[in-house]
Amino acid sequence: MIPLKICGITNINDALAAINNGANAIGFIFAKNSPRKISIDKAKEIAKIVGNKTSKVGVFVNDKKDFIQRAIKIIPLDMIQLHGDEEPSFCDLFNIPIIKAIQIKNNESINKADKYNVNAILCDSYKKNFYGGTGMSFDWNKLLNKKNKKRIILSGGINIKNVLNGINKVNPIAIDINSGVETSPGKKSHLKLKNFYNKINQTKNTGFSFE
Repeated sequence: MIPLKICGITNINDALAAINNGANAIGFIFAKNSPRKISIDKAKEIAKIVGNKTSKVGVFVNDKKDFIQRAIKIIPLDMIQLHGDEEPSFCDLFNIPIIKAIQIKNNESINKADKYNVNAILCDSYKKNFYGGTGMSFDWNKLLNKKNKKRIILSGGINIKNVLNGINKVNPIAIDINSGVETSPGKKSHLKLKNFYNKINQTKNTGFSFE
């Protein structure tokens, strides 16, 4: 199965449900304005119970290096996802695998990905004044001439109805889903998680690892 990250985890029950339904990684969002925001202490509590059953990814938006380093150490995190306006030089400050999120607005935003020396590029939808979590998809055709040049994680409005089309069109190394398996922001539907897993469990494993 294609590697899967369930993002926006805020409680242990959802974390375990994600793992039981094929999640290779769970995402903790630390962005100040996110309705799915979690504290470092709460993420640590969940991570302790989860143990090594899945990878833990911290999602940060324009945070300072010291805060990110603190989260990496305390939780601990296997990988970080920088989802703001972080420059390539900022990504080079960390000795941990990195996903850099790029909001796909036009060809210029796509070409921006080439500047980053990171483990993967997460392609997300663009919405003014938002850094993700919009539940909106974007025009995947914009990625067609880029899919073999960067290791793309497909995100933004992924759901059970469009995920196979997205995989076939973009050929990503992994899928990141959040609102598509929720009942409300920060609360996952365990039935949606199960149905999503059943939808993608016959897809090809790309070999990508969230750690």
